[in-house]
Amino acid sequence: MIGNIVASLYDMGLPPLSVEFLVVAGAGGGGGNRGGGGGAGGYRTNTFSPSIGTSYTCTIGAGGTGGNVNLSIAATAGSTSTFNTTSSSGGGLGGQNAVSSSTGGSGGGAHSNGGSGSAGNSGGYSPVEGFAGGAGDPSNSGGGGGGSSAVGTAGSGTTHPQSNAGAGTANSITGSSVTYAVGGNGGGSNVNDVSGIAGTANRGNGGGGASNQNTNACNGGNGGSGVVILKYPSAYTISNPGGGLTLSTSSSGADKITTVTAGTGNVSWA
Repeated sequence: MIGNIVASLYDMGLPPLSVEFLVVAGAGGGGGNRGGGGGAGGYRTNTFSPSIGTSYTCTIGAGGTGGNVNLSIAATAGSTSTFNTTSSSGGGLGGQNAVSSSTGGSGGGAHSNGGSGSAGNSGGYSPVEGFAGGAGDPSNSGGGGGGSSAVGTAGSGTTHPQSNAGAGTANSITGSSVTYAVGGNGGGSNVNDVSGIAGTANRGNGGGGASNQNTNACNGGNGGSGVVILKYPSAYTISNPGGGLTLSTSSSGADKITTVTAGTGNVSWA
């Protein structure tokens, strides 16, 4: 049956329908009070040959929220993004005080109380999604969240924000190079009440840890939401049967690129 469909496409002068795709999960939020940076959302790429008229699931993971020590609110991890059978895991949360960082697509960084950052899904997973978060520097600064290409490094000194986030991965699926899944920087102690930097939406970047915190207004940064990007020949048209997804389509050379930025639903090609 599939062979007959492919033959028919060639008879119509159409190229085969092959989809290159990128799946990035939501990133973890940063911890409060010299907290660790949030881990980047898991990062995966692959190719796939869908059948015309068949629906394939798609979900965009939300970013986690930043923590606040004075309100006893811990950061939260990011959520999973999925296209068809490929899923990327949400990034781990950044640690704060008595709350440990967590594992994820990339692991969260540890709080300045010390200890190791949490693991990312690098070992035993194929393909690798991301790397571990960094350790905390006792009484000074949080560890950086892990990124899709490198571990977050340990906190060092009092500077806020730390520059210790794990590196992301550059990808040109949209026609220009964009870096996805960067970890969040750890929080330092040389300033009071500066919130962590939020991760960029639809990049899966981790939220930054907050500085030395004395008020309820100071939070770790929220993690950036995930994204699914689909690249396929321009001869085909994508749809979202039943709705539920926020998506946009552009052209690059002989291809179309559909970027899905929010929601849960299905996509189909005609």
